[in-house]
Amino acid sequence: MLQSIEITATLAVPESPFHNLHWSSGLELSIDCFICERTGRTTRFELGAERAICSGDSRTGRHYTAARISVFDIDIGADQISLRAVVDYWWAPFHDAKRDVAATALTRESRSPWVRLHLGYHCPEHNASGAFSDQTNLVRPCPVPCEHCAVSIADRREVPRVRLLT
Repeated sequence: MLQSIEITATLAVPESPFHNLHWSSGLELSIDCFICERTGRTTRFELGAERAICSGDSRTGRHYTAARISVFDIDIGADQISLRAVVDYWWAPFHDAKRDVAATALTRESRSPWVRLHLGYHCPEHNASGAFSDQTNLVRPCPVPCEHCAVSIADRREVPRVRLLT
């Protein structure tokens, strides 16, 4: 069964100094993997890739899985930067023998999966690049300082939202 998940996130951005903050094209999402038959696997997605990489487990290791980013929209405003991504992936029923639980398809009522989104920036004072991430399990609000000049470059006020589309 094909499932589609919409991920939306917004970060507050201070007026100055400008650090050319931008969303990176990859993300991680915790989903069930019917290939290695494990629930809650961290799966790495990269924009443009036709398949994602499941973290697997000690027995199977990392492997490709039938999943991809189908939509990746960004919006940069004067005081915020937003992302909307849609992830499509195949799900099939299985039993996770290691945890002794059945895999369950996501529903509108089920708990949202964990997600991590990546961002990059450029420090104008030190002419150097940096990176950080935002994820669903961080305590909010959570300011992000530049690793080069220590000025605040973003504020993680809202939890990224994950919504089942199909």
